[in-house]
Amino acid sequence: MKFDPASMMERMRPLFEKGGTLHRIHPLFEAGDTFMRTPPDVTSKPPHVRDAVDLKRVMIFVLYALMPCFLFGAFNAGYQANAASGAEAGFVGHLVRGLIIVLPIVITSYAVGGLWEVLFACVRRHEINEGFLVTGMLFPLTLPPTIPLWQVAAGISFGVVIGKEIFGGTGYNILNPALTARAFLFFAYPVEITGDRVWVAADAVTRPTPLSVAESASSAPAQALQEAGYDFMTMFGGLEPGSIGSTSVIAVLLGLGLLLLVGVASWRIILSGVIGLSLTSLLFNFVPAGEFGTYAQLPFYYHLIMGGFAFGIVFMATDPVSAATTTAGKWIYGFMIGFLTAVIRVFNPAFPEGVMLAILFMNVMAPLIDHGVLRAHIRDRQRYLGRMNHA
Repeated sequence: MKFDPASMMERMRPLFEKGGTLHRIHPLFEAGDTFMRTPPDVTSKPPHVRDAVDLKRVMIFVLYALMPCFLFGAFNAGYQANAASGAEAGFVGHLVRGLIIVLPIVITSYAVGGLWEVLFACVRRHEINEGFLVTGMLFPLTLPPTIPLWQVAAGISFGVVIGKEIFGGTGYNILNPALTARAFLFFAYPVEITGDRVWVAADAVTRPTPLSVAESASSAPAQALQEAGYDFMTMFGGLEPGSIGSTSVIAVLLGLGLLLLVGVASWRIILSGVIGLSLTSLLFNFVPAGEFGTYAQLPFYYHLIMGGFAFGIVFMATDPVSAATTTAGKWIYGFMIGFLTAVIRVFNPAFPEGVMLAILFMNVMAPLIDHGVLRAHIRDRQRYLGRMNHA
């Protein structure tokens, strides 16, 4: 007998619709139905917009783009752990050990966050939104491989509930949910998410990240990085301690290529963010040494490849919900993220990363930026019409 999933789903549908015995968990049925096939649902009133790229497809594209960061992050976690413990292992050995370290973090993020998604969908009686597929992967990639799993559960709970669901769910959140979750862990449990001891998943092994080396350098941070074994190509490749998915610029660029190819990410935000960080850090280089600390003397191209800037500007800043939406607003929004990242790195010795706070702050400012751009456009149109009426 031939198995027909479509017929099976149609036979089960009455159980989950209004009046059925399982209608309270209709969101679970709808999620499974839309996961296996394209639903026949259409809008009841015009206009009818037909496009193969719906929200589900967009989220799947972002997940595909995150795969290079996930796979390299797993390999790097295993490589760092094996190197620290003196274990000899090849490519497969590093990857397998890394997957053993990283997969529980990802599974915990999806399991706990998914539970909140289903709970809110059942209570509010709406569909389970696919946005969590991205949040559930983004969040663990911003964490150190040594993070306790209970903190992963606490962080994703805060990000999903406070960062998104409390505002109405997917499409209504002001802040990026994954960054909100990370910010919660950073301020609630700083010992487990920052410092030198959290980046290598091996007992009693500590190793500073390039950011902490540059921040603590007594002079010439570029030279201090070289002496610590972090040259430009090492940091570009990503075989270094750091957050699971953000150490390799190469992996980020592979994901960026896919996002730009399918038209998901805004190149304006990314390019303006790179320009903002480069110009600001370049200006700091002209300040006499000692005025703003040694971090200000770091070459601008080091800022671009260090820490989580590349990962943040590509995957976090371009969140279409929390970012600016107008064309001019995207340029301002991205530039300010780059500017603030450099400022925080130079002026805040307690937080040498910077990009997380920069993106969250600009998430809050994005509606104001769009409002200002629209008001300026309206004034220009009114002046134009005024000149035409008096011509």
